[in-house]
Amino acid sequence: MNKNEVNNIAFQGQSGAYSEMACKEFLPSMNTLPCENFEDAFDAVNQGSAKYAMIPIENSRAGRVADIHNLLRDSSLHIVNEYFYRVNHQLLGLEGAKIEDIVSVFSHVQALSQCRNFISQNRLSPIVMGDTAGSAAYVAKNNEKKHAAIASSLAGEIHGLKVLSNNIQDSRDNVTRFVVLSSESADPDPNDGLIITSCIFSLRNIPAALYKALGGFATNRVNIVKLESYILDESFTSAQFYIDIYGHPTDKPVRLALEELGFFSKEVRILGVYKGAKEREA
Repeated sequence: MNKNEVNNIAFQGQSGAYSEMACKEFLPSMNTLPCENFEDAFDAVNQGSAKYAMIPIENSRAGRVADIHNLLRDSSLHIVNEYFYRVNHQLLGLEGAKIEDIVSVFSHVQALSQCRNFISQNRLSPIVMGDTAGSAAYVAKNNEKKHAAIASSLAGEIHGLKVLSNNIQDSRDNVTRFVVLSSESADPDPNDGLIITSCIFSLRNIPAALYKALGGFATNRVNIVKLESYILDESFTSAQFYIDIYGHPTDKPVRLALEELGFFSKEVRILGVYKGAKEREA
């Protein structure tokens, strides 16, 4: 089958994961493809078993999703879209269980972090699992009324668990930003609304390199909406940066800013050029 004919979108986690729900909301005409880990989701696109991968990159409460930036750096995939998904966490337990029965709660580390207040108030012991839907599967299989999972209502339906408490996240504005990855880059019209350019870069080893590298964005009035650094190796001497900016590389201000960034960098690589989500325009 031609890769373009594949109608699958890959995600990390088991059926019922929030990533799957984001896939279904954003691209409801596509079939979802569960993957054990993020690497497998990337590989599914590289090998042609999926057209896209839906990957969480950051959460409004818990921050950056670990390892994603390294995977993006090492991958040949392109960011072709983004999607903001509002996460509502449910406490799921066995039929007949009550909140006062629960001793331990199982979930992904991000979900546990996003429900810290609820966990503390109910004096629950958090247990880290690989993903939220897998936590629901574990609780159902283990069949202990003292165990509960933090996961989606869909995961509860799939595994026969009941909702013990709704919307237990600390913030009502609990939003995860996903990026959609493809083996082929997007080519949005520079004049078609808000365009985002995402890049990674590593600096030359000279004084004030970061200050100088970013100066072009200021002088050319290009808006930087995200800038993160992370260590490349165990020596802690080399950092790489991830940056999101508003604008298309063919726009003159963006082109000039990227040229100046390149002058002070050892490497600049564009990860994707794509339309910004409607939430950004709002």
